[in-house]
Amino acid sequence: KKMTERFMDLRCLALLSLLHCVAVFGDITDGNAEHLKREHSLMKPYQGVGSQWDFSGSTLVTSQYVRLTPDERSKQGSIWNTVPCFLKDWEMHVQFRVHGLGKKNLHGDGIAIWYTKERLQLGPLYGSVANFHGLAVVLDTYPNDDTSDRSFPYISAMVSNGSVPYDHGKDGRSTELGGCTAEIRNKDHDTYLAIRYSKGRLTIMVDVDDRNEWKECLDIAGVRLPTGYFFGASAATGDLSDNHDIISMKMYQLMVEHTPEEDSLDWSKIEPSVSLLKSPKDNIDDPTGNFRSTPLTGWKVFLLLLCALLGIVVCAVVGAVVFQRQQERNKRFY
Repeated sequence: KKMTERFMDLRCLALLSLLHCVAVFGDITDGNAEHLKREHSLMKPYQGVGSQWDFSGSTLVTSQYVRLTPDERSKQGSIWNTVPCFLKDWEMHVQFRVHGLGKKNLHGDGIAIWYTKERLQLGPLYGSVANFHGLAVVLDTYPNDDTSDRSFPYISAMVSNGSVPYDHGKDGRSTELGGCTAEIRNKDHDTYLAIRYSKGRLTIMVDVDDRNEWKECLDIAGVRLPTGYFFGASAATGDLSDNHDIISMKMYQLMVEHTPEEDSLDWSKIEPSVSLLKSPKDNIDDPTGNFRSTPLTGWKVFLLLLCALLGIVVCAVVGAVVFQRQQERNKRFY
């Protein structure tokens, strides 16, 4: 009887473990066609271009790709969904290519993926407007700020209500929510970007190493994005250039439950914002060591752990010395 009960317990544990794994892996969209929203997706042979998608500037639509800019100087191009998105939780997968003849830093400028109120407006920010309402995910291939020690190409995200523009000269450092370095140029294989927005959490993932797996680039909570905005992509070149190609943009609906309070909100009236310890416009590198101003990644996490470890060691040493002196003092009374 005990053996039977023990076997049943092991089966229950195995079942719980299996369910946990399913829940974890189920959190990543696997391209399930059931949840693909075709009205917000751009795919070969690009039959929706002209009805569900508009393009402008230097954009060229072929049977294999949508080229936002050719490898030529001073070009701007964009492509925008004509259908506003009213989903509260979604994930956009972008397959793209950035390639050209430029070597080392002799190329630029980059691509931006948008979820914004504005659409089809040419401007200085990778072919669109710098003062926007919504979300911009920037794939920046050229360092404009010579004082920066950041490695390029660099992917970053910005949420704006239109009051603070993207600072192109500083590569958006003062307004970014976070980001990562990603080698996306002149790859022989497909490169992908995933933008996930669910329950106020923005997650950006990349697959640029031909490993068929996502690598996290940014993950931040407290993001508020309204419904009714438009998806789009744009690119620009300056004195330096690249081919900026969009192969596909696939948008998936995420099946997420919301509280009655969340369901009662008018999501179309929400103002784009992020709940941070500091305003995004104050998100500037602080030489005095203000860790709250930028994401806790890389060497900052290492320094925090090192300081914590040193603090524990110091406390242990001080405690041992105090205890030893207390013992010696007690011996004197005997």
